[in-house]
Amino acid sequence: MVTHQHEVNTELERYDSLEIRCPRLGGEVTFKYCRVEGGELPCMRIVACWQCCIPIEAYLREKLSPDRLERFAGLRPKERIATLVELIEAAKKEIRE
Repeated sequence: MVTHQHEVNTELERYDSLEIRCPRLGGEVTFKYCRVEGGELPCMRIVACWQCCIPIEAYLREKLSPDRLERFAGLRPKERIATLVELIEAAKKEIRE
């Protein structure tokens, strides 16, 4: 059983170390960041950003449950200013804690 779990984790993480420039953050991020950025869903821009590098649509269909895939498909990107405001608020909250 341990071997099987290791194989599942390895398969899930096969692209995790790849890097790309994030248009939302303005710097380099790994695929792993994009994969987990939305909590239980990937970043809503993952397809647009990674389609040139990996078979991202097939990967998402393989890795996401039908329910999560449907919720992911319904996401809409936020405007850049809204993203920046959220990042600033999160940083302020982290500093206070």
